Amino acid sequence: MEKQIAISYPESLAFSLKMENREFKNEMKKISLIKLYELGKISSGLASKLLDLSRIDFLDLLEKYNVSYFHKGLENELESDLNNA
Repeated sequence: MEKQIAISYPESLAFSLKMENREFKNEMKKISLIKLYELGKISSGLASKLLDLSRIDFLDLLEKYNVSYFHKGLENELESDLNNA
């Protein structure tokens, strides 16, 4: 089951970023998932799945947003990946 989140923002925000509404929506989704990953709240696998990217593409995306692949919960994630391999 999927849920949706509605966020109100001034129309001028997307315009000031030179983005169409759909592009702005996708950017907000991407940034939210990257931040959740950075905080150790979700795995790179889940983030990549929700963004419809390969895990490698998601890890490459982190660099674009100056987010390190290495975070506090990485040890647990790597252990889980090894167990699932």
